Parts: sequence; C-alpha cells; structure tokens
Amino acid sequence: MPNHCSPSQCPDWATALLNGFSQIFLQRHPLCGLLCLVAILVTAPALLGGALLGGVAGLLTAQRRGYAKEHRQAGLFSYNGILLGLLLSLIFPWSVLLPLLIIASAGLSAMLTQQWLKRTPGPRCLPAYTAPFVGLGWLLLGFVPQAPSPTSLDMTYPSLLAAPLNGLGQVMFLDHPLAGALIAIGLLIANRRAAAWALSGSVAGLVFTGLHQDTLQALSGLGGYNPALAALALGQQRGQPWKPLAGILLAVLLTPGFAALGLAPLTAPFILACWLVQATERLWHQASLDTAPCTLRGNHPRLR
Repeated sequence: MPNHCSPSQCPDWATALLNGFSQIFLQRHPLCGLLCLVAILVTAPALLGGALLGGVAGLLTAQRRGYAKEHRQAGLFSYNGILLGLLLSLIFPWSVLLPLLIIASAGLSAMLTQQWLKRTPGPRCLPAYTAPFVGLGWLLLGFVPQAPSPTSLDMTYPSLLAAPLNGLGQVMFLDHPLAGALIAIGLLIANRRAAAWALSGSVAGLVFTGLHQDTLQALSGLGGYNPALAALALGQQRGQPWKPLAGILLAVLLTPGFAALGLAPLTAPFILACWLVQATERLWHQASLDTAPCTLRGNHPRLR
C-alpha cells in the first residue's frame, strides 16, 4: 500500500481543508492549498497550529450544522477560519485560552459565511470574500495594544525583487519571499492567469506605496497584498482587463484610508475594491438594458 496520497486521492476532509488554504487565494485546488500550507510551515511554523485549527474548526462547524457538502468540499467554510487562526496566533501568545478563541472565531466565521451564501444565491450577487475574517479580526484586534513600529528596510536590488513575493506572502501574514514564491508556484499550478494577475497586483502595490508612503510598506509587501487579491478576484474572466486594473487601482487608493481611520487594513481594501467594481459593472449592465430599444428589451430573457 502507498504511504501517501495525491490531492485527488486524499480523504474528503483533507481535500476540503487543502481547498480552504487555496481559497484564501480564490482557487479551488488541493495542491495549491498544500503549497500554501508548506509556506506557513517553512517560514512561520509557530503560526501553523493556529491555521490548521482554524480551518478544521470551520469545516467541523459546517459539517455539524449540515451545510452543503459541495461548499464544504470547496473550502468555503475553512478559509476565513484559517486566516483567523493565523491572525490570533500572531497577536496572542500561546495559552490554554488561545485554541478556544481560535475554535470559537473560526466556527462563527463559518456560520457568517453560510448566512451570506443563503442570502446571495445569484451569480450577480456580491461574494463574501474574506468579510467574516475582517469583521471578526477588527473585533479581536480591539483587545490588543498597538504593536511597536517595525524597523526599516534598505532599498536594495534583492529587496526590490523580493517585494512582489512578499506581497503574496502577506496575504497570510508571512513576511518572507520564500513564502511568496511557494504561493506563486501554487497559483501557477492552479491557474497561470491568476498567478500573473496576482503578481501584477503586488507589483502595482509596491510601486504605489514606494512613491506615496514609505519604503518599509513597499518592501515588506504590506502595500501589495490587497491589490494582488483584487487582481486575482477580478481577473478570472478573459477579455475584461479593465476589471482587475480598476480593482488594483481602488485597492491601493483605499488602503491608506483604513490606516487614517485607525483600523488595520487586513483584507478590507480588497473586498471594498471588488464590490465597487462589481456593483459598477452591474449598474452599467442595467443602464444598457434600460436604454436599449423596446423591441430588444422585450426579447431579453431576464425581462420576460
């Protein structure tokens, strides 16, 4: 008997959990998820336990409450829990209470995701993305004293080359270019188009933060992860490059606003940028229907 299994041969729970890791980057691909998990293991092993616990807690909550199996297997109830597990492991020291906090927050994120899915069944509805993670993350960060400012980074050619990869890693609070490289390989395996847009968004964030904010934000990838996610989410359809480009622009412009409000950006700029682009597209589509000739409007299947 073999001692290991390929992602397609793994048990349902393992596939669902790996899909949860890949869903952080809007993919459903177990091997991509495995490389995301390895990125945590290699560059920030202290965060791995919290990530796994959060993902399993979200998955078990969905299973116990009878949520749709297709959504569980896709990882839709795990990825917010994984992000919460990473965040809580990063801001709190390990203690007896920390696993309970991760389990509770990840389970609640799964319930919030289910409510969103129930109320937005149509393809033109706004997706939840990482909204449960952001809402619960802001609530939890309210109990944490402000962290000291990190030291600065020097502008060198190696640091510039590593910065776009850091942008990918910062999606999961990983500040090492090796983490970004593993994630980029996972995206290439899952979807080459997605990988190209993600790196393009991270580079755009690097340029913007380098010109308008500070070197630390740029080189550490803190300005790149939101535009990278926006490009990933909006660049899935061919022939519509304006959507990811608009998402990148909005994400980089919105990020400083959250800091000005005293809120940790987390992935909120990415969510808001995507919602604005999708809402605008829907308004344009509706306006084109309203201004079409009556005969054309009458023949449109949505207007019958």
